Amino acid sequence: MTRASTVAVCILGAGPVGATLAATLAAAGLPTAVVDTQPLPPMELQAFDGRAYAIALTSQRLLAAAGIWEHLPETPCPIRGIRVADGRPGEPASPLCLQFDAAEVSDEPFGYMVEARSLRVGLNARLPQMPDLRVFAPATAEVERRAEGATIRLSTGEMLEARLVVAAEGRGSPLRKQAGIRAAVLDYHQIGMVGAFAHEKPHRNLALEQFLPNGPFAQLPLSGPGGFGTANYPHASAFVWADRTAIARRMLALDEAGFGRELRRRLGDHLGEIRPIGRRWSYPLSALQVERWTDTRLALVGDAAHGVHPIAGQGLNLGFRDVAALAEEVIAAWNAGGDPGDAAVLARYQARRRPDTMLMLSGMHALERLFGNDIAPMRWARRLGIAAVDRMPALKRAFARQAMGLGPGVTGLLAGQPLLRAG
Repeated sequence: MTRASTVAVCILGAGPVGATLAATLAAAGLPTAVVDTQPLPPMELQAFDGRAYAIALTSQRLLAAAGIWEHLPETPCPIRGIRVADGRPGEPASPLCLQFDAAEVSDEPFGYMVEARSLRVGLNARLPQMPDLRVFAPATAEVERRAEGATIRLSTGEMLEARLVVAAEGRGSPLRKQAGIRAAVLDYHQIGMVGAFAHEKPHRNLALEQFLPNGPFAQLPLSGPGGFGTANYPHASAFVWADRTAIARRMLALDEAGFGRELRRRLGDHLGEIRPIGRRWSYPLSALQVERWTDTRLALVGDAAHGVHPIAGQGLNLGFRDVAALAEEVIAAWNAGGDPGDAAVLARYQARRRPDTMLMLSGMHALERLFGNDIAPMRWARRLGIAAVDRMPALKRAFARQAMGLGPGVTGLLAGQPLLRAG
């Protein structure tokens, strides 16, 4: 019979959230395993593919504490300003806008734009060098959870015994379904399109959030010129564009020139001439809410636990907040000689994450409903409301801190505190 190896925590899913949790726990000295169905090196895409993440300041602090940030192969682009406006495709953005400047809140930026390939390279460089971490990829797992612990049988023939199993497999999480945890899904009848474009004029580290009748459009600054600079288009930005399903399908069917023209209609003229670069990515948009975050010896993180509209780019950052909260509870229990998978530990994790996530989910839903129409009185009321907030320094500062992830009660790893290793 195969002899089982013992770990404190086994994580299923080595995407950005699962891999960051694995690195965080292992950096604190907990024996940890992470399992993924895909081999890790091919997940490093050699060419720029158009995808990038908006990493909030607090998420950057978590990645730094886990030793991942220092392994990023390219310098991330800091976001130093955000412009929020209400508009319509093909029309100039409303002059009644809301301008955020990070310098008015902190010496640090709102966050950073990190290419997806860069984060993957950083994760893959960090994970193999950690003595307390075992990576099984590619491998599938059969999980048996009991009150006294969990057994994980791998397709490689190996077997693990763990105190806690973490589901980081995404929205369709098999572990969540196995546990009988119900999830409510709200279909927005929209498609999210993401990618990047090169442009003529510099972005000056400013991001644009444009609320359009059929869905929001965001432009996010990228470091450059990198591999996409040319004499005519020396700068680059990412875009996140949500539109109604039928319209989005028509947009995705356009050639590069036609798609670029539609981007420009929504973006405006402030970046000059543009051309799309990399691939276009798309996915249906929906919100997801689970009835509970835990089960016997099980915790959900990331997209396995929640899904929000990308109207403010907070999906991945919510997952990183899950990582920080779960890691802190598990590490504290382990360092005190306790059981990291104990029901009380998991209850504390759920109590920390549920209110924040529910607030974000309801807030993003309310924003989508408020701005997702073209009724003239509503449109003018929105614009006047945006302009009014721009003239309220205290309220602007509160919104700006929220964009950085610095909401009420931010402590621990998200506040920049170092990891406490088991002594």
